[in-house]
Amino acid sequence: MDSSYGAWAARWRVPLGFLLAAAYLIFCRPTVELLIVGGIVAGAGVALRALAAGHLNKNRSLATSGPYAYTRNPLYLGSALMGLGFAVAGGRWSLALACVVLFAAIYWPVIRREEAYLRREFGEVYDSYAQRVPLFFPRFRRPASGAKFQWSQYRKNHEHEALLGYLAIMIFLAFKIWLR
Repeated sequence: MDSSYGAWAARWRVPLGFLLAAAYLIFCRPTVELLIVGGIVAGAGVALRALAAGHLNKNRSLATSGPYAYTRNPLYLGSALMGLGFAVAGGRWSLALACVVLFAAIYWPVIRREEAYLRREFGEVYDSYAQRVPLFFPRFRRPASGAKFQWSQYRKNHEHEALLGYLAIMIFLAFKIWLR
């Protein structure tokens, strides 16, 4: 993957995500049933991100415990679940397709770029970890014991913002249903 594209993707992932979110909020057509199903899937993504954030000490140590024992990218997997859940809740398959395209075009190169950084930072420790744990889709097996979830890390990583965003979108969708 071209490193300049990876850098571009890392820089533009948030603004492009906000642009897609704006289109989503304008064009979505939720129903009660879709909101429930999508809310559950998106809620699972929020929970995964929260759990991962409690095990992540960015740029200080390699996270290998908690959800990092099953996938090297639980934060991005959580984001993908959130996107999938909101796409279902929104009731527009064109928005779901846009979400998939954005994730593939933006987040895949970002994941690869971050992987190269971790390999440079942590060397053989990261290589050994990468051989045991899949890049994205989790492998469910009994992990070695590791560090415990830390609320202080959850707060330090500002993961409560994902929860607040989830709640805001769910409330917006509920109001959109109610106003019809």
